[in-house]
Amino acid sequence: MIHYRSFRNSDPPNVLRLWHEAELGRGAALGFNCDALDLLVFSEPYFKSDGLIFAIDDETHQPVGYVHAGFGPNGTGTELDFTQGVICVVMVLPAYRRKGIGSELVKRAEAYLQSKGTTQIQAGESGQRSPFYLGLYGGSDAVGFLESDAAAKPFFTKLGYTVSQRHLLFRREISQKNDPFDPRLVPIRRRVQLGMMDQPEAANWWWMTRTGRFDSISFILAQQTAPELLARATVWGMDFQSASWRHRTVGLQDLFVPVPERRKAYAKTLVLEVMRQMREQLITHLDLSAPENDVPAVNLCNKLGFTPLDAGETFTRTP
Repeated sequence: MIHYRSFRNSDPPNVLRLWHEAELGRGAALGFNCDALDLLVFSEPYFKSDGLIFAIDDETHQPVGYVHAGFGPNGTGTELDFTQGVICVVMVLPAYRRKGIGSELVKRAEAYLQSKGTTQIQAGESGQRSPFYLGLYGGSDAVGFLESDAAAKPFFTKLGYTVSQRHLLFRREISQKNDPFDPRLVPIRRRVQLGMMDQPEAANWWWMTRTGRFDSISFILAQQTAPELLARATVWGMDFQSASWRHRTVGLQDLFVPVPERRKAYAKTLVLEVMRQMREQLITHLDLSAPENDVPAVNLCNKLGFTPLDAGETFTRTP
């Protein structure tokens, strides 16, 4: 028999064991200890024990799965928006699958979210709606459940969820200086300047609780003669996943070009400069992601020599 209960203060080792034994695919960091969970999950100011629910085997008295639900931020990133519920992770040990345990865990997570006022439930962390597991699962950004985690899509589809968004994950090996040459960039480099900061100018409470927990650098491309923004992006250290992949990897996220400056090669100029700066820091790989339907972003990745690595999908269901 299986019974269910909420998180207790003695449970971090149980979460750690389930994470490492649940076979979550290449996108899940491995080899870390409870300190990483303390940093990224349990110490978050909005962590609530009721949102993390275990399935317990009555014979062994051991957890055999868990689900964790949380919330995204409001539009200004200053507090939670309880209408935006997220099922962040759900996992069941392989020997206990196909017994209804995962479905029951999701059902209880949905009930928790609805009790707080959620009107639409998203399965899979993505973008701003990523309260806990950035750096432990996914890629350079939270993009939902990965295709390499093959059990995720059939599971949520069976529960009545539909795919709401799909992202592509890309990687480029940057240790060797073999960047693509584009003659358009020569005059651009003569008239722009690159600025670097340890965090974005608009960093808010939500950013500080997520990407702000990692070493990061924000790059800004601007005109030399005027402070007008041409492009910006943030790079952060994917330390826990890099340890699993056995090479030094950083993630690039929040690549942005103002609308009037698009299609002028500023994004390409900035990413190439980021690659050069990271190479000087002995970083070997750069990861980034893009929505599959964002044709300019996907084309930029291809032109810069990034290789498709995986894909992530989020799912939604209206209670």
